[in-house]
Amino acid sequence: MNRKISRRDFNRSCTAASLGATSLGAAVGFQPKFAHANWDTIAKQPFGIMSGEVTDESAVIWGRCDTEARMVVQWDTDLNFKNPRSVIGPETNLLSDYTARCILRGLPSGSKIHYQVTFENSAGTSDPQQGQLTTPDDGTQDVFFAWSGDTAGQGFGINLEWGGMKIYSAIEKLAPDFFVHSGDMIYADNPIPPELTLHDGSIWKNITTEAKSKPAASLDDFRGNYLYNLLDQNVLAFHRSVPLIASWDDHETTNNWYPQQRLRSRKDRENYDALEFAQQLADRARQAFFEYTPLLPQASGQRRIYRKLSRGPLLDLFVLDLRSYRGPNSPNKQTELNPQSAILGSEQLAWLKHSLRTSTATWKVLCSDMPLAISVGDSMEGKNLFEAVANADPGAPLGRELEMADLLGFMKQAQITNTVWLTADVHYAAAHYYDPKRAAIPDSFLPFWEFVAGPLHSGSFGPNALDGTFGPEVKFLFAPPPGSKLPLSPSDARQSFGTVRVDAKSKRLTVELRGLSGDVLDGGSFTLEPQKNPATS
Repeated sequence: MNRKISRRDFNRSCTAASLGATSLGAAVGFQPKFAHANWDTIAKQPFGIMSGEVTDESAVIWGRCDTEARMVVQWDTDLNFKNPRSVIGPETNLLSDYTARCILRGLPSGSKIHYQVTFENSAGTSDPQQGQLTTPDDGTQDVFFAWSGDTAGQGFGINLEWGGMKIYSAIEKLAPDFFVHSGDMIYADNPIPPELTLHDGSIWKNITTEAKSKPAASLDDFRGNYLYNLLDQNVLAFHRSVPLIASWDDHETTNNWYPQQRLRSRKDRENYDALEFAQQLADRARQAFFEYTPLLPQASGQRRIYRKLSRGPLLDLFVLDLRSYRGPNSPNKQTELNPQSAILGSEQLAWLKHSLRTSTATWKVLCSDMPLAISVGDSMEGKNLFEAVANADPGAPLGRELEMADLLGFMKQAQITNTVWLTADVHYAAAHYYDPKRAAIPDSFLPFWEFVAGPLHSGSFGPNALDGTFGPEVKFLFAPPPGSKLPLSPSDARQSFGTVRVDAKSKRLTVELRGLSGDVLDGGSFTLEPQKNPATS
């Protein structure tokens, strides 16, 4: 069935899941006072709930309703809410597209937290939506999480006949503590057509919406891209059970963009006639990204994506942003580290060095939206440019490699051990070991691993060539077979995600790359032994 759903349909005809609970006001004796007498429609929640930014004592809860109302969150360590605590959240309005985020504080560490979201106004209370999350402990329990990237790209949307975005269900069944989305959470520049004819002649059928009928240019277009993914029942169930750590790459805005780019220089410039710079488009995209993810609320002028998240003494996560502060995509052969050759930018690089140096966690996981050594080209401006770090030259570091060489050199000088990089972006899975003895400048950094996963639900590509500057060696590869007509569809089962477990007793870190069903791919399991830090041993 191919049905086009308008934005109005989103707000009127989607049915919220009812849990059969009473209103929060009745349950805990709380009766909110509403500032608006004209709130005369009971709110509905057709787009589910999310949690994120979970610490040992706090979490962010996200929700969206379809009218003006106040978000109210109830939480308890008991599934039946025998001793509920309630938190009164913000009011929703059209300016935030009726989204809201509420911070829970004072949570017990090492505990499963059950939470319930309602929206209340003078007309009544929405049916509740219930979710769960787990706070980290003092290191006595394993840490287990998943990561991947790339959702709804290349025109592959929600195909009900195929089961929707069912890889999200496979991740949910493994019950990870949280999930890191490594970017391309949406494909704002990729419309979703009613049908796609696959290479074997079969037809892929999509649910379609007005917002996904064209590349996103307006704020409402970007919002509609996030709403589209929330039409999928696999995604809704996933978010109820698995906290999200959100990051972004390029497709949250448009393919291969950088802040200084003039849109009229791009091949797809006709999609953005009213705008001059990519940064103008990115400002709208960033607002929608913050509205539709469970990130900590920030002032609109900040909205910083890079951050550190601690999961106790076993693990610190460093979520990076390789998009917002980069210099222009170029041949990537600059000989000096400056704003033109940057990809992290000086401020983020300084923050990362300080955060790594002061981290006391056994494992330090760097969550990047782009790989380090995989060559990723950019032809959006009709030239042969580079989009990621690598420049396809195996010699000494040049261009954006200079910044990474600086970071890796710092980590060696500071004796920062037990670092692992996780990424996505290239639409295939791989494991890379970076050996300093194989590097263009030998022994200039400490050895480390990088694991690549994805796509979640998009076309599959690859594999790409590796740049030898930092001595990478392919230890595992899961990509379309040679000679494949690309992209492969999700039904070709080349989708993937990864899981990471840090064992509380041995402190070993195990990475497992998994396929569409959630099973570990043959040869895709790697166990890393923790190394003692020479500076503290």
